[in-house]
Amino acid sequence: MTISDLRNQNLILFEVIAGSKSFGLDTPNSDTDIKGVFYLPKNKYFGLEYIPQISNESNDIVFYELGRFVELLLKNNPNILEILATPLDCIIIKHPIMENLKVEDFLSKLCKETFANYAITQIKKAKGLNKKIINPHSINRKTLLDFCFILHGYSSVKLSQWLEENKIDQAHCGLINIPHSKGVFALFYDDSKSLNYKGIIKNESTTEILTSSIPNGQKEIAYLYFNQDSYSNYCKEHKEYWEWHKKRNEERFKTNKLHGKNYDSKNMMHTIRLLQSAKQILSEGKLNIKVINREELLEIKNGNLEYDEILLIADHLISSIENSYLTSKLIEKPIQVKIENILIEMRKILYQ
Repeated sequence: MTISDLRNQNLILFEVIAGSKSFGLDTPNSDTDIKGVFYLPKNKYFGLEYIPQISNESNDIVFYELGRFVELLLKNNPNILEILATPLDCIIIKHPIMENLKVEDFLSKLCKETFANYAITQIKKAKGLNKKIINPHSINRKTLLDFCFILHGYSSVKLSQWLEENKIDQAHCGLINIPHSKGVFALFYDDSKSLNYKGIIKNESTTEILTSSIPNGQKEIAYLYFNQDSYSNYCKEHKEYWEWHKKRNEERFKTNKLHGKNYDSKNMMHTIRLLQSAKQILSEGKLNIKVINREELLEIKNGNLEYDEILLIADHLISSIENSYLTSKLIEKPIQVKIENILIEMRKILYQ
């Protein structure tokens, strides 16, 4: 099923404008995110084609099947609670049956974990973006040889440099492991090219060192060290960088690069907003997602605060959340039996 199918078959129960616009944090460049709830046609729901979620290719329009939506609400998922708490001016469609799902029935002390833990994840994510901005990876990946060195006295030289200086072709080298010495190999060279040494690597895309059978009486000409840990980390970072490069939001990337701070400013803005929401839930027992400190939060988004300043704000909020948790009158977690009964009654009406 597609989003068009949901619309054409009148299966949408709830549709809202989500994200920055619902929080009151939108700017002229903000995207419009659409979120909502649908129910499946009777034959699909009772048959073998249960579909929990439907989205478009860019994932900025997402609809959750009613049961999946309720399941995530029971877990106090921040994104899902915020959909249910969408202010009236951002609601596009609301079927009368959705009145059965009230935010206050789901708010619980679980929010301390779900909101705060998600916020901490965003803090780490924001810091990690700086590494990608200031340390871009060439599209051409380094080869394994770039992480090999020839031991020379109390020092070492790059293998590539050593091969060039000694006019040695790596393809005619042979290696054998040195026992109890991780990454260290004795290196032999076949001037005659008759001993069938395998070389150091098979080709530039290889991911492992080659070893050869060395005839008795042959003398090593050097000792090679392969920094496998460094090579593995590099390959992982290179892959992550180009996956991120492919998916990154260019406008957002340019903003982060322009303000020159070492964090993803949009993520950090929403991190502070999430922590403020968690504080409100635990201290007041309600969730109003439309912010009252728009300008302060946009200062963060615009990169006008240092990363450490934002961490201080976050630490203060986390401390306040801890204190509110101890005195909160909220239940420990939503009452599943009550919610399940509500869901059953909603489905009876939908499928009668």
